[in-house]
Amino acid sequence: MSVSYFVRYEGTAADHAEFVRYYREQHAPILTRLPGIRGIVLHSPVAWRDPFPVQPDRFLLLAQMIFDSAEDLQRALESDARVEARADFARFPEFAGTVHHQAVVSEQVP
Repeated sequence: MSVSYFVRYEGTAADHAEFVRYYREQHAPILTRLPGIRGIVLHSPVAWRDPFPVQPDRFLLLAQMIFDSAEDLQRALESDARVEARADFARFPEFAGTVHHQAVVSEQVP
């Protein structure tokens, strides 16, 4: 098991590709300095069609940060790197929407 911290950007950007590029090339390197971080996975939407009536999400980007434990996540959230990451948010390309944060225990099942 591991602990994942998800940050979901729900909304739109003036330039979707630029928003994702900035996150990947400028913001993610700051996140790699979070103490105890094991990995970062960026999830971007793709075009899809489901034959069943489902409600699609409207996120622009979903960032997943992976830690070994809740204690490691807590240390990361209280770190100088987190302060730097929060300051970097002000430099993001134009984004209109809501940012959601969620910590979860991840369990892979067969």
